[in-house]
Amino acid sequence: MAAKPAKPAPKAAAPKAAKTVAAKPKGAATKKVDPTAGPVTTPARRAKRQKVPAPLLERLVLAAVESLESDKAENVVVLDIATRSSFADRMIIATGLADRQINAMATHVCDALEDLGVRRIRTEASPDWVLLDAGDIVLHLFKPEARATYALERMWGPDSPPGGDAGPAPAPIAAESDDEA
Repeated sequence: MAAKPAKPAPKAAAPKAAKTVAAKPKGAATKKVDPTAGPVTTPARRAKRQKVPAPLLERLVLAAVESLESDKAENVVVLDIATRSSFADRMIIATGLADRQINAMATHVCDALEDLGVRRIRTEASPDWVLLDAGDIVLHLFKPEARATYALERMWGPDSPPGGDAGPAPAPIAAESDDEA
């Protein structure tokens, strides 16, 4: 039997230049950077919102409104914001007179929506406002003063400018006439 030829020896790697690291002052914290971290709203991390079918959306809105009305909510308004926003299709705004009433309204609306299969309802609360984000439906439950201050109906209502901008509407341009000459 013939002997196999020997494999060539690996080449020795050239020595790399040493990196110079500046000394850190005492007490300086080492901060690790996560390259994938960032706000959820960055385009690379934003998940496309899956819209619910229109019949289910209308059932959800009806359930939320019925729940609010049974809790004696005042001035319940449903706004169609599907063409104005990317975060929801409907906005429901209602007024409660006391903290306990607003908290009860929020709890009961969450229960009604969960009974219809909505999961992950996010709740944010302040002393005079509760926000419920149920995906395709966003609910704002206000005390009367806060509702007047924020005027969401004016910002998102059908008479508002496109895009939800609450700025003043531009003045109409008067047509030039020959009588002014």
